[in-house]
Amino acid sequence: MKGDVPVRRLNPDKLHVRFAPATSSDGPVTPRRYTLTHSDATGDLFLTIGPAYDLQQIRGWYTRIMRDEVVAEWLEEGTGYALHVHCHVSGGLVFGWAGVRDAIFRRELPLVLEAFRFGDRRLFRACPELDQAPIRVRFHATQSRYDRTEPWGVLADYRPDDVKRDIR
Repeated sequence: MKGDVPVRRLNPDKLHVRFAPATSSDGPVTPRRYTLTHSDATGDLFLTIGPAYDLQQIRGWYTRIMRDEVVAEWLEEGTGYALHVHCHVSGGLVFGWAGVRDAIFRRELPLVLEAFRFGDRRLFRACPELDQAPIRVRFHATQSRYDRTEPWGVLADYRPDDVKRDIR
């Protein structure tokens, strides 16, 4: 638990992973992007892994209004890779106050990172050094106090060790 709020853990039965055409489950690392959306009604998570963001997945009217998707991409930095994650806190057509949205993204981000790590676990088996890759989270907002980039550890911090079964 962080503070008084229980940390949600990934339920692999609720994670639905799709690899975009011409994308292998074990590489390459770049270009490789993640698009994660969810259903408020069922709690299901929908992760697409591919060389580009899945714009079809985020173009529905509800998603365009809520803007609660999380996207990420692997980028080369120096001698290794880093995972760059993007969250849309405010600006444009967005439902909700920036402070509330910022708090929700921060509360749910460990679950999101666990979904990325578990959903793409075959890549991590093929490239174990990625578990030590830094995570950089970009919170996009029109208000300067919410508009920032922060380090969020490494992917190994979000490895769901207690989840052993594979998702096909």
